[in-house]
Amino acid sequence: MGNVIVESLKQPSVEEQRVEIVERKGLGHPDYICDSIMNRASVELSKEYVKKVGTIMHHNLDKGLLAAGEVEVRFGGGTVKKPMLLVFGDRATFNVDEDVIPVGEIVVNAAKQWIKENLRFVDPEEHMRYQIEIKKGSEALTDIFKRRSKGRKVLGANDTSAAVGYAPLTKTEKLVFEVERFLNSKEFKQRHPETGEDVKVMGFRRGDKVELTVAMAFVDRFIDSEDTYFKRKEEVLESIKEFVKENSYFDNVKVELNTLDKRGRGVGGVYLTVLGISADGADCGQVGRGNRVNGVIPLNRPVSSEAAAGKNPVSHVGKIYNLLTHHMAESIYMKVPGLKEVYVWLLSRIGEPIDKPRVAVAQLVLKPGVRMRDVKAQVREVIESELSNIDKFCEDLAYGRIPIC
Repeated sequence: MGNVIVESLKQPSVEEQRVEIVERKGLGHPDYICDSIMNRASVELSKEYVKKVGTIMHHNLDKGLLAAGEVEVRFGGGTVKKPMLLVFGDRATFNVDEDVIPVGEIVVNAAKQWIKENLRFVDPEEHMRYQIEIKKGSEALTDIFKRRSKGRKVLGANDTSAAVGYAPLTKTEKLVFEVERFLNSKEFKQRHPETGEDVKVMGFRRGDKVELTVAMAFVDRFIDSEDTYFKRKEEVLESIKEFVKENSYFDNVKVELNTLDKRGRGVGGVYLTVLGISADGADCGQVGRGNRVNGVIPLNRPVSSEAAAGKNPVSHVGKIYNLLTHHMAESIYMKVPGLKEVYVWLLSRIGEPIDKPRVAVAQLVLKPGVRMRDVKAQVREVIESELSNIDKFCEDLAYGRIPIC
């Protein structure tokens, strides 16, 4: 493949930079909910296409919106006055010859199943309404799926788009990711059932000192008074500090929890929800506003502009390249010695095969004493190998084997 570029970056790694900011939106955050549900919908729709017609057909469900509901929060347990609204948007294939694909039924069932599996206090029948705004795809884009050449395993790209991925995660990125996963773990929720799934962790590193600001919804049915809230909050904060102390990569980490809270203001001065998520009565969510595909929002890094969640996994490079660049970067970092950081860029051109990007670029931050001529051929070999196996990568995406947030 002639359009592979491998070059060195003359810059310090992110670990070596003085300031680093990293965010993660957790399991019950409205944006995370949108990304996860729309991607689950794509997976289930892909399975139905394969079952009915033997192949995945054109669809893109990356225009989802979660509109917040309305609740009355009260100490001891509030009420849901108006359910949330989940809107499915964009395009799909509804008919293939004589076969009818029940798109609306499939995506709504996917949403309900995801909610049952992940949000303890949300009833997908009672607390959520569903609106289907998925339309038929354009002739030009759907025709890409009819152009499968004999012997070819891959389709043409359905967009001209670029993506970038990197490896490895920094210590700050790992810490932010792991703290949220801890707070939404089964073990933590068993110890602290009063905590909801809506969690956000913001990490700020200055030199070797780290500040973690955590926002986590509490569930009002477990909190009978303001005093109880602040007592439980302190217990939760101590649990977070203990986890950080045992698992942190840093000696100096300061943790704050729900910093908007103010004593003496009743329910207005505390972070209470009825269902454990802010979408029950406060915040809306949208596909593409959550974590990048590697699970964090890394403000020190170049990031892809596309929303991966919900896009089809066989022709939409906004999904495929978005995840593949991170996978490639990780493979290069693991297989090629002497690298501090790896950045991989892929650029597509609409209509051209997805295994033949217009350009593939690997940018390397080398360790001292390592020369480009020592690593260039190995890096190029990894890129070409990954592209030659892109059909298997797309299959893993189609069946939900690769997480997207």
